Amino acid sequence: MQTIYHGKQTIAEGTMLFSFTKPEGFVFTAGQSIDMTLVDPPETDAEGNTRAYSLCSAPHEADLQVAMRMRDTAFKRVLGSLPVGAAVRIEGPFGSFCLHEDTTRPAVFLAGGIGVTPFRSMVLDARERGLPHTIYLFYSNRRPEDAAFLRELSELRTSTFVFVPTMTNAGESQEVWTGETGYITASMLQKYVVGNTRPVFYLAGPEPMVTAMRAMLQSAGVSGDDVRFEEFSGYPNTTK
Repeated sequence: MQTIYHGKQTIAEGTMLFSFTKPEGFVFTAGQSIDMTLVDPPETDAEGNTRAYSLCSAPHEADLQVAMRMRDTAFKRVLGSLPVGAAVRIEGPFGSFCLHEDTTRPAVFLAGGIGVTPFRSMVLDARERGLPHTIYLFYSNRRPEDAAFLRELSELRTSTFVFVPTMTNAGESQEVWTGETGYITASMLQKYVVGNTRPVFYLAGPEPMVTAMRAMLQSAGVSGDDVRFEEFSGYPNTTK
């Protein structure tokens, strides 16, 4: 199906948000992804003209939105220079990286960098639909400047949405940071996730971060059945 490009905005240092029309009849569940294909791009490379991206917009929002780090690739150069009104093709939605139905079990989201995109969708959707789930989002970045959606997510905090951003290189920031520092650890989870309620864990981010989180949860005795991962090529090597 075809969608029309609406525009872009910078949402963190080196990170852009791209907005597109929502095609008629397109329905998705928060956390799902799409395949996006450029139409007759002026340049291409060995990776081709199609990429997979999580939708960071929630189902109730008017536009479809994706966010990405702007690496110097042919696909991203073309996407970054698209004129408003240009058409791209999308397929999907794909994936089952979505909030579980059992409202008695908290969801614990562990995000690294741009891996936060499906979690933004799920958090906004849960808020819009008044879902009773307790959600914890631990969000690791080098500096506040690198953290997409940081202010928005901070403002969404409620008694059932606990947002814990942490910076691994806060000393290099131009901003004053008074929140958590360092990597996400078992002790950090224990500090915020209260009660013996068998959370369901969701992981998305760069390969080293996801690998470390898997090992940390396994060492903490978390069953593999209670850990979910992104499973599409937009986040290489974050699959089971």
